[in-house]
Amino acid sequence: MTESEPEIVLEIQDLGISYITKQGKVKAAENVSFKIHCGEFVGLSGESGCGKTTTALALMHLLPKEGIIESGKIFFKGRNILEFTKSEILEYLWRDISMIFQGAMNALNPVHKVIDQMTTAIRIHENVSEEEARERSLELIESVGIDISRADGYPHEMSGGMKQRLMIALALVCHPSLVIADEPTTALDVMVQAQILDLMNHLRDRTNLSLLLITHDLSVIAETCDYAIIMYAGRIAEMGSIKTIFSNPEHPYTMKLISSFPSILSEKGIDFIPGNPPDLINPPSGCRYHERCDYVIDKCRQEVPPLVDEEGHMVACWRRHDI
Repeated sequence: MTESEPEIVLEIQDLGISYITKQGKVKAAENVSFKIHCGEFVGLSGESGCGKTTTALALMHLLPKEGIIESGKIFFKGRNILEFTKSEILEYLWRDISMIFQGAMNALNPVHKVIDQMTTAIRIHENVSEEEARERSLELIESVGIDISRADGYPHEMSGGMKQRLMIALALVCHPSLVIADEPTTALDVMVQAQILDLMNHLRDRTNLSLLLITHDLSVIAETCDYAIIMYAGRIAEMGSIKTIFSNPEHPYTMKLISSFPSILSEKGIDFIPGNPPDLINPPSGCRYHERCDYVIDKCRQEVPPLVDEEGHMVACWRRHDI
């Protein structure tokens, strides 16, 4: 690492995850590798079932019992978290890394006041007074656009959007180095979405927060992130800087994803991707996108394309320079 290069907060190396089901082994993630630097916002996108949330759950040691990490390493600030003891995992979660879950509005404990859930999280990980923990919690509640008078309420007294914002505040309450946000703006109106994303940027400026943002909404990634990763059927198809991915995509899947979003700056019609993602119990040979690709050749059907790095732009496509 050079002097000017920020510290690497997270590094995933060749991660492979499968789910054991009655129908067979689902290969949910294969050879997933990427890095997140200190203060960097990374967007992870792709269709439902491509392995985005599975990868995030592995980072949090929260895979269900059917989920098995078959290969790879996950380094957080140089330490392989897959080798952590149970006590080390408990210290690591929420203090070093936290997650805003998809459907987070249902994750609050219904029998405890909102403020109590936040102060408890702080005091488990930090040696602070009840008063200080409450003050910090109230500050975060206010920062996500909720009046502090609601802090002593119960989750059932909150709207869906309020509960979503409270879960975001809860994920930030211990000032973790890395936050994983899985569809964090779902169920929020556009004004509140903007407020939440502004809060994330403010925290990055103030605390050097790193963010892994998982979303289907490419416009949110384009607006918020520094770097983008596109996954398809358990594998990384393309990754690079936001400018590179959106101005010069080289994987046919990425091209289709971007062209499927409407734009007020272009008269071009909205594109779509024909067909469905492959069955990950019995995935196709070669490139997993070949059955839906407009540019497929025989080599695509037979050989798995490697993820090739050209000046920081990584693409897994045999025809990246032909299309």
